[in-house]
Amino acid sequence: MAGLIPYNRRNRGLVDRGFGDFNDFYSMMDDFFNDGWMSRRFFPRDTFKIDVQENDKEYLIEAELPGVDRDEINIDMNEGRMTISVRREESINKENKNYLHKERRFSSMSRSLYLDDAMSTGIKAKLDNGVLTIKVPKENKPNKSVKIDIE
Repeated sequence: MAGLIPYNRRNRGLVDRGFGDFNDFYSMMDDFFNDGWMSRRFFPRDTFKIDVQENDKEYLIEAELPGVDRDEINIDMNEGRMTISVRREESINKENKNYLHKERRFSSMSRSLYLDDAMSTGIKAKLDNGVLTIKVPKENKPNKSVKIDIE
C-alpha cells in the first residue's frame, strides 16, 4: 500500500522515548496497516482503469480489461450516463480429482461516467488485446451557460 506509511517506520527515533506501552501501540498500528485486509476493504483492487478523451465530434473511452472476454462485458447508455460492467466467473473443473480445497472466483466490476452531450445512437465498441475502446458521437447542443456578474 503506497499511500500509508506507518508512523514509527518513517521516524523510528520518535517512538522510543521511554513511553513503554506506546511502543506496543505503534507495533499494533504497524500490524493493522500492513495486514492485507485493510487494502482489500478500503482500497479495492477489483476495478478497472478508464481514460476518457474528448474532441469536437466524439468521446473516446478506453478501459483496461486484460483477460476479459467480450461476452463478459456489458455497456449501457442511459440519458448520458454510460456504464461499463464486467461479470466474470472462473471455475476450473477437473474430473477425477480428489480435492481437499477448491476455489472459484467470481468478480463483478462496474464504472459509470456522465457524458452530457453524448448521442445514444452510433456508439461503437471494440475489444482488442485487453483494451476496450468505445467511441461515442456527440450531438450539437446549444450552450446554455450564463455568466453571472458579482455585485
